[in-house]
This record gives sequence, C-alpha cells and structure tokens, in this order.
Amino acid sequence: MIRVVLVFLLVLRIVLPVQSQGFLRVDDTQIVNEEGPFIIRSIGTGNWMIQEGYMMQSTDAGINTHTQFREKLNETMGTDKTNEFYDFWLEHHFTKTDVDSMKAWGFNAVRPALHYKWFTLPIEQEIRNADGTLSATWLDEGFNMLDELVSWCEANQMYVILDMHGAPGGQGKDANISDYDPSLPSLWESVDNQDKLVALWVKIAERYKDSPWVGGYDVINETNWDVDGNTQNQNGCNCKTNKPLWDLHQRLTEAIRQVDQQHIIYISGNCWGNNYNGFENHPLSTLDTNTVLTFHKYWNSNHQNSIQWALDMREQYNMPLWMSESGENSNHWFAEAIELFEKNHIGWSWWPVKKSRLNNVLKVNTNENYYELLDSWKEGNEPLSADKTYEAVMDYAKAHMIENCTIAPDVIFALNGGDNSQHTQAYKTHLCGDWIQCVDYDLGKEGFAYKDNLSENIHEGATKWSKWNTGNQYRNDGVDIGKSEDGYYVGWTEAGEWLQYTLNSEEAKKYTMELLSSASAESGAISVSVNGDIVASNIVLPSTKDESKWESTLIKNIKMPKGKTVLRIKFESGGSNLKAFKLSY
Repeated sequence: MIRVVLVFLLVLRIVLPVQSQGFLRVDDTQIVNEEGPFIIRSIGTGNWMIQEGYMMQSTDAGINTHTQFREKLNETMGTDKTNEFYDFWLEHHFTKTDVDSMKAWGFNAVRPALHYKWFTLPIEQEIRNADGTLSATWLDEGFNMLDELVSWCEANQMYVILDMHGAPGGQGKDANISDYDPSLPSLWESVDNQDKLVALWVKIAERYKDSPWVGGYDVINETNWDVDGNTQNQNGCNCKTNKPLWDLHQRLTEAIRQVDQQHIIYISGNCWGNNYNGFENHPLSTLDTNTVLTFHKYWNSNHQNSIQWALDMREQYNMPLWMSESGENSNHWFAEAIELFEKNHIGWSWWPVKKSRLNNVLKVNTNENYYELLDSWKEGNEPLSADKTYEAVMDYAKAHMIENCTIAPDVIFALNGGDNSQHTQAYKTHLCGDWIQCVDYDLGKEGFAYKDNLSENIHEGATKWSKWNTGNQYRNDGVDIGKSEDGYYVGWTEAGEWLQYTLNSEEAKKYTMELLSSASAESGAISVSVNGDIVASNIVLPSTKDESKWESTLIKNIKMPKGKTVLRIKFESGGSNLKAFKLSY
C-alpha cells in the first residue's frame, strides 16, 4: 500500500468541466439521466456523521452507538472538549479532497450516512405545543455539511444520494447502526418520531428540490424491527405484512412529493433492507413512478440466484433496483459481486470509505493512545485523564484525514477494475534485476492473479467468519500475509496455491532467480512458470527453523522473453514463507 498523493487530483479538477447530466430519474426498470441509462457506482461515507461502534472500535468497551460514544466523552472530558472534538471530526473526516479522490478512482456517486441529530433535536428535547404537537427545532450544522458535500460532488459531476442512517428514535434493534436507545421510544413506537422524520425529509426536499446533483432520497436505512408485532424475530426477518413500514414509506413519499416531484425516492425493506413481504398488497407499490427498490448484500454467494428474488421484484413492480449497501469482505468477493450487479444492470454502493481495516478504499492507521483510551474504558480499568482522553480522540480524528490514511490500490481495483473478470494488472512496476517483494503480486481476482484455498467470507458452513487473509496484513486478498520486523511476507502456504507477477524484461535471457524464504518446521516446494510454461519444478525450499530467518534459494535457467512477462510461483507443498525474489544474469 502507498501513502496518499494528491497532486494528480488538482490536475483533475482543472480539466474536469462542470456540466449537468440532469436529474437521476426512473424510466421503467432503469435509472437514467439525460445521457441515458445510469449505473450508480457509489461509496458510503461510513462514520462521518454517524459513529457506529465497530468502526469506532469501541464495542469491546461496551460502547456500541453514536450517542453512547458522545456521552462517554462528555463524562470523561467534559462537554466543551467533546464539542471541539466533534467540530474537528465533522470538518476533517470527509472533505472535498476525499470526493476528488473518489472521482479519480472511478466512483460516480456518494451515499452519505446521515444522523438526524445534526439536523434537528430529539423529540425528548422539543417543546410540546398547546395542541399537543411538538415544535420542530432545526440545526444549521447538518444542512451546512450537506450543502458543502453537494457542491463538492457537483464540481466532480458526481451524485449525492442522501441516506437516513439514523432516523429519529432509531429504526432497528441493531442499535450499532441506527443509534437506537432501548430506554426511549423507537421510530416504530412513537408517532412523534415518525412526525419528526417526515418533517426532516420535507425540509431536506425543500432545500434540494432544484439540485440535479442530488441523486435522490434513501429515506430509511436498514429497518430491522418486528413491525408486525407477532413474529419470532426481533429484527423483522419473519414479518409477513410489514404494514407499519410501508405505511411510513407511503407517508414520506406523499409528503416529499408535495415539495419535490423530481428526485428519486429509494424504498427499503425490513430485515436490514431485504424483507419486502406485504409490499405487493400495499398502495405504496403503485404510488409513485419515480421510485427505486433497494436491497443490501453481505456475506452470501455471488451466484445469480443470490439476487434473483430482487430481479423478480423489479419485473413484478416495474421499478428499478439499486444495491444500496455492501462491503466488509475480500477483494475477490467485491469484484464478483460488482460483476454480478452490473451484468444485471444494477447500480451499487460500497460501505464504508474508510476505517481501521484492510477492506476499504482508505485504511485508517489508528494511533496507539486511542487503543489505550479504549482499554481504559473497559470495566474495572483505570480511566485516562480528561487531557489524555482529548489527545487520544483528537489524534484518532486526525488519523481519519485522507492525507493520514493509507490508500488501498487492491480494493480500488476490485471495485473499479473493469468488467472483465479475468482482468489482472501489475501491483507495481517490476523489472528484472530488481528485488520484488512477494506480497506485491498482481491485482485481480482469485484464480487469475493468485490462487488461495480461502479467498472470501461466505456465511455458510464451516468457513463463516473465517479470515481470508490469515495474517490480516497489507492486502485484502485471499493470500495470507504476515508482518515481521523487516517487512511483509507471504505465509500460511498450502499445496496448490500460487502467486502471479507481471514484470518487464529488457531482453530475452536465461536468468537466475534468487528467492528468500523461511520455514519454522517442515518446508515446502515450489514450481515456477513463465507465460504458462513451467521453467522450474519441485524446487525444495530450506527449513530455516525460524520464521524470521530468511535464506536464499537459487533457481537457474529461468528463460524470460523480452518485454512484458507473467511469472507464477506455485506451491507444490506448503509450509514455507516467501519474502522476496530477484531475477539476475
């Protein structure tokens, strides 16, 4: 991975004309703009405006939601410092440079995850009027942030699709997502909360009704609630009618259409967006001609039958589909999912743009004092002082700034690497005569850039929650990568696995390969092929008795043609770790 370099983005801004492609709208089963059918390729902003516990890495400390995190800061360092932290977080977490970068990397839309608390007060803090209704207090902060985001996207000819990720009261039992507080009434238990949501969407629609770069309104994200009230699943997966959900969507649609007839309204089912039971019998199914059905896709296979239910809905209701959230898997899974969506003319949005893991476009490099803070919050541990808490969370906020993140070219390639499933590309420029790190194998899917026995997380059978990269280092592929004091290495190798490298040779020659390997116990054996032809077979690697001790193996007579060449190292038997190799003559 490489550090962010932003100079080319400045050039992009200069040459990029700002020219409207028109509003996104529905045409039968397609999303279109003035130029014709439009495939949404979007990125979600993650915990910019709504902090989820798993992205804040605070769940082990019992802090799962946005509000819990803020309350913990208030308790630990006071409201003034907490407010300073949030001001800095909101200003620097997602910026115009982030949007410029997303455009350069192939995205054409941004899906900001919104929390209603930046736009209006919770119902518990509003004043009740004489007629029994609640007053509506509007806050400038959220609207100003959206204004800036829309302007950044307009400058890049990108759409903004507004996602109500945290609705008033919380829309799901999965509180981590929606900031639901079980001690207060949820969205589904309070007419006041529903009134607040409707009023907020009307306010948003009034503000952006004439903006062509707003791509529409994703009005309720990932409802997961037993709205039927008589099922055995609290997350709404067994609901048969979903009537309260469809009723609220109908109310939202009718209210928005009073002020805005141009923007798409995106509908979402129950059970984290995918339970559409009862939709066919509800007036909502025929209410509006500028409506799109959404679904989310996580941790299941990428065969055609995995989305057939959604395709059937598209035909039944004559409405387009948008896969509005996916991610949290390997590059191989990402590439196959996007190939599946696009061959079925479905746009997509990935989640999230950045966090402290390998499977995002931007990796956050978490500061050690933030880990110390999280540890201090665990039950029975001594808390940090207010000053140290402030320093830790401010450092964590700075770690999320794009210039402090690490770009993941492998993730970018998986998401926007082209529609050819066999497409591969050199990870770096490799030349004969140079040392080539073994972890810098080609970009591409499993089976084309590399072969590994586990390359994705499918929640079926024994591999559920398995790590595709056992060492959890450097890249988001199935290749297992570890880290030692002197850098990264390929480890946990098994028979039949292989690595591919695209490199350049200045002239046709026979080279000697010097390969650095280690093995703490029984070592492995490899073969080497060039452009599909085996040039060395069953080369036994040394047992160094120490994983951190690297020894050279010389493999002679590696015949290389002139120019671009594809070299593969295959493990005939596993056990060895590979560090680097060089071709010399």
